[in-house]
Amino acid sequence: MSDIKASDIRLFDSRNPARQRRAAERLSHVSPFLAMDVLSAAKSIERAGGSVIHMELGEPSSPTPRVIREAAQRALEIGKISYTEALGRDSLRERISRYYRDIHNVHVHPARIVITTGSSAGFVLSFLALFEPGARIAVSAPGYPAYRNIFTALGLEAVPVPLDDSNGWMLTGAAIARLHAQKPLDGVLAMSPANPSGVTMERATLAALAQNCRSLGIWLISDEIYHGLTYGMQAETALAFDDEAIIVNSFSKYYCMTGWRIGWLVLPEELVRGVERLAQNLYISPPLLSQIAAEAAFDATDELEVIKAGYAANRDLLLNELPKIGLGRGPIANGAFYLYIDVSHLSDNSLTLSQNLLNKAGVAVTPGLDFDPENGAAYIRLSYAGSLTDCREAVTRLHGFITANH
Repeated sequence: MSDIKASDIRLFDSRNPARQRRAAERLSHVSPFLAMDVLSAAKSIERAGGSVIHMELGEPSSPTPRVIREAAQRALEIGKISYTEALGRDSLRERISRYYRDIHNVHVHPARIVITTGSSAGFVLSFLALFEPGARIAVSAPGYPAYRNIFTALGLEAVPVPLDDSNGWMLTGAAIARLHAQKPLDGVLAMSPANPSGVTMERATLAALAQNCRSLGIWLISDEIYHGLTYGMQAETALAFDDEAIIVNSFSKYYCMTGWRIGWLVLPEELVRGVERLAQNLYISPPLLSQIAAEAAFDATDELEVIKAGYAANRDLLLNELPKIGLGRGPIANGAFYLYIDVSHLSDNSLTLSQNLLNKAGVAVTPGLDFDPENGAAYIRLSYAGSLTDCREAVTRLHGFITANH
């Protein structure tokens, strides 16, 4: 070591300033996930002895159903939890294929289904498979913030499509056609039911979107992770209108399996081998224990429907009580477990408002700026995935805050 100069050591030092600058510049373009920042601040308040009603995260408060947990426990008793094929277990892929036949009357061959480490891995795999750096992908605004941030990390361009009352808070085929005519699009990312709005696309709207994408040669990626969570209508799969649509789905939301990190893709046959190669190298395989549990999830319908009924009761309570305290404006939420609320009469900055609600009222909400950097300052998102008691208490606290401060 005596022959190595101090300047040489700095070349290998992780604190090397030049290397730090390069990393910081690359990462600085990826925005924070504000919902997680709110959670962190809320946890700090709770650790200090404060009380917080959590409405910031899109996570079921109910435990994973018993049937699912028992399947995992039986697998653990066997002892060997090993790798699987990168595409996932054949039995799970076949079971998902049956789900499309039973629920949507759509035939999907199991060979087109890829099991993923959560829908997050599904997005990364599909974006890498479909797009070269610089590709332009239309996304709704407001929309799930991780879409934009994954695009940024991969060198892709998010093209926001503003949603509001004029278009029913839904992406439309006509809007995509106009955007494509202005400057060609490579892809469209749609979500139904939607986060943060809770809006579920009508059948005709989704059909027109899929058909326009197909005729214009634009890839359609349909985020369907909130399927199963609709109220008064059924969510449609894009596969009913375009067999080559890319479907991203997950066991996290309806099936109450967020921490199990298990989801799936449906792909055109010609993309499967390329995605398999990517999955082999990026993830090796999805976790076996989670795959076994996910297969059992299709047998947990009775318990899951009880949980869903709880969401419906929460939704009914909020839709009835929030307008009474001045929080009644927003899109008609008939899916997922979110309300996207107009708060422009209370504040011109939803981030500041969400901080005040947390610190002064003990209610954790997500600022609309997380979902829409342009117009989200006028909105907050409330998740009603918790208990009915918590929803009632949240209304009381919100009312108190509004009365005291406005």
